Amino acid sequence: MADKLFVGRRKNAVARVFLRSGSGKVTINDKEFEKFFPMKEQRDTILQPFSVTETSGKYDLFARVNGGGITGQSEAIRLGISRALEEINPDFRTNLKSEGLLKRDPRMVERKKYGQPKARKRFQFSKR
Repeated sequence: MADKLFVGRRKNAVARVFLRSGSGKVTINDKEFEKFFPMKEQRDTILQPFSVTETSGKYDLFARVNGGGITGQSEAIRLGISRALEEINPDFRTNLKSEGLLKRDPRMVERKKYGQPKARKRFQFSKR
């Protein structure tokens, strides 16, 4: 498979993902997987598409990610991987879709409103 770019997004995070046949090496922003995501929860999120499609250790992953926080970044990478795996083998689509890995999460931060300290928080009401 020729290198092809796949994009994943979540909140303000944008991930560009490349998959290549290999031994399962994961590199994110030119850093080792464990160094970039020290928390196991984020690493499991990223590897979820491989476990669903039973392709763990068959592809090398190269990802560039920026914007957002660590959870948004890990989920953006997950979406990019899912799209890449679907392109490699269309038979994976049913498994990925049933796990909800092909859908972009549309939730965004609600904007702050004027006259309030935050989006929904109100200043303390005083009757007198």
